[in-house]
Amino acid sequence: MTDAMPARLVPAEKVIDRQAIRLYAELTTDFNPIHLDPEFAAKSPMKGIIAHGMLSLNLVWQALRATFGRQVADGAVMDVRFIKPVREDDTVHAEGEAVADAPGRYAVRVVNQHGEAVIVGTVDLAHVG
Repeated sequence: MTDAMPARLVPAEKVIDRQAIRLYAELTTDFNPIHLDPEFAAKSPMKGIIAHGMLSLNLVWQALRATFGRQVADGAVMDVRFIKPVREDDTVHAEGEAVADAPGRYAVRVVNQHGEAVIVGTVDLAHVG
């Protein structure tokens, strides 16, 4: 899967509002109060509601699927770091660009509305074929 790879992934964006966080909690059965209980979250070190990390990482999968289709995206190997929490009502944007010296690899990142990276890493598609 390294022939004619696009230079950039089709970007994906989402507003991470309370409804999105609640729906994700229901889907995954992750009801940690840091994601759902404003009073609990306000007293935590996070000082407020934060989204599930995988909710934001899903935007990278969406970008991969929009660029290559589901079969390729589902075979991707990711190596990412969660840099900063995503807060309720943040708008997050996933993007990626080809790594010049590594065919089939993309440097990916998810940024918030302030341009701050919240997730960074790489996606390897070289083995997908």
